[in-house]
Amino acid sequence: MRLEPAVPDSVRAAIRAPFAGAGAAIDPAVIQPLGLILDLAGEAMHARLFVVQGQGGEESCLRPDFTIAVAREHIASGAAAGRYTYEGRAFRVSPAGADHPEEFLQVGLEAFGGADLAAADAEVASLAWRSASAGGRDDLSLLLGDVGLYRAFVAALGLAAPLTQRLIRAFSRPRTMGAELERAQSGDVAERQGDRIASLLAGLPETEAVAVLQDLWALAGVQQVGGRSAGEIAHRLIERSAAASAPRLTEAEAGLIRRYLEISGEPRAALAQIAALGVNLDGPLGAWSQRLDALEAAGAPRERMSFATGFGRAFGYYDGMLFEVRSAALGEGFSVAGGGRYDALPVRLGGGQTGAVGCMVRPARAWSGALS
Repeated sequence: MRLEPAVPDSVRAAIRAPFAGAGAAIDPAVIQPLGLILDLAGEAMHARLFVVQGQGGEESCLRPDFTIAVAREHIASGAAAGRYTYEGRAFRVSPAGADHPEEFLQVGLEAFGGADLAAADAEVASLAWRSASAGGRDDLSLLLGDVGLYRAFVAALGLAAPLTQRLIRAFSRPRTMGAELERAQSGDVAERQGDRIASLLAGLPETEAVAVLQDLWALAGVQQVGGRSAGEIAHRLIERSAAASAPRLTEAEAGLIRRYLEISGEPRAALAQIAALGVNLDGPLGAWSQRLDALEAAGAPRERMSFATGFGRAFGYYDGMLFEVRSAALGEGFSVAGGGRYDALPVRLGGGQTGAVGCMVRPARAWSGALS
């Protein structure tokens, strides 16, 4: 397992210092239930989990980060609200062809509860900024985004419910989003042979659809050799027919979504561009104005902040404000710190709707003496 470079004790203490007194210290279990992490962490993390299994036991994994692990312990405590700081190791398989550390140190905070969500978001993001800055780098920037704002934008378009849900799921999947936007431009094109067969099978029970497909093969003299079974092919064709007949965006709607996702720049200017699209987002945009005021009051420099509507994070449980602290020397794929709001996660874990926001810092990346 590849390790990251050790951080000098004095630097590590400076990076940890902003979190002192911010919450109760916690060190959740390194071993976490695999099924739960697969369900909650998001597709991007699936190939990066270290899977472990005791003899005759259920599969587990090493914690890929602290958020789910801390949330589980908070819910188990029975407390309605709580704030927890941590410092410990997380584990992720290095992506194919990369040489990333697979065991690395994280310092962070997870906060549950609180009535003023915008203020809590700003507090956590500013803590992460101060902690990351304590490592000595002078090339840091703070990127902001909001999954919830995108969802509110899509919901305000008045689209068919299935289409709205597809667009929300596609936010963190660029290829899926591109396909949805391209469908609006495809127009009425001639059906391909596969599409006509898909339409024929779509209204049948799957067992009958398999029999019809096998009859078509027999009439055409097709001999199946290896590959997918008739059942698998019929299932895929039925799915394709359902997708083809599902509601799709008009060209005007697709163009509006593209314009939204292309907005990026100085936060207040970006919010003004969103407002100029003419979609009613007064509530979410007003909350962002409060966040920016609070961030600046907490010491996050305005000239180092930017807002991007298309910004998302790899973990799939985030559902609100997002942020990352980045270093120009390290580049986009190596965030120094990050976090955001994940209000739905405690509920999915069996807890109450209390609101949740958190952050983590990677000391080895924050340290100015580390190799870039």
